[in-house]
Amino acid sequence: MQGRVADLTLLAVHPDHQNLRIGTELNKHALDKMVDSGMQMARVETGGDASHAPSRRCYEKTGYTPLTIVRYQKAL
Repeated sequence: MQGRVADLTLLAVHPDHQNLRIGTELNKHALDKMVDSGMQMARVETGGDASHAPSRRCYEKTGYTPLTIVRYQKAL
């Protein structure tokens, strides 16, 4: 599947305009363009904290499946 995976790297809506379906519509537009380009998989990442809850809702509304991933890091 390598080469057929599209990464959505930034989809943001100003806080004053959130919860108006703008993010969902932007996401759908991006997914349509991915399909038109021959992509077979779309991938996106977001935070798991409360401030990213609107993003997670947006992605889940458009059919993304959340994966449980643990990423560790350590400041040096």
